[in-house]
Amino acid sequence: MTDHKVNPANDKIVIEVLDEPGQGGASHAYRISGFSLGENPSAGDGQTQCAATEVTIYFQNGPINEAGINGLTQEVLLAIVADRLRSFQAGKFACRENALALTKIEEAQHWLHSRTLARMHRGVEGTHKT
Repeated sequence: MTDHKVNPANDKIVIEVLDEPGQGGASHAYRISGFSLGENPSAGDGQTQCAATEVTIYFQNGPINEAGINGLTQEVLLAIVADRLRSFQAGKFACRENALALTKIEEAQHWLHSRTLARMHRGVEGTHKT
């Protein structure tokens, strides 16, 4: 995956798909590497440093009614990105580009929520039914 590559920091970060697409057509496990949390002041407990150089993100795999909640959702990651962009917009890094990006993230959230509500209304949310 290279969609994120645009500057020296992102150029060094590697995203790997770790599994084959599931029944819905999407993969569920991604490894992100090429960074070091050793110098990140937000990592660790303030007394010890976190030396992590990769993170694996697992998405929900299987219907919640059958598999339980066993991973993250796209909505969770979009909420994190929206929070960061709102924070930038509330501070000295506010700009048109951040505002536009936030608008598109919020639009994506809207459509994913709309899809979920429609599936709930049809009684198929949490299943592999369409």
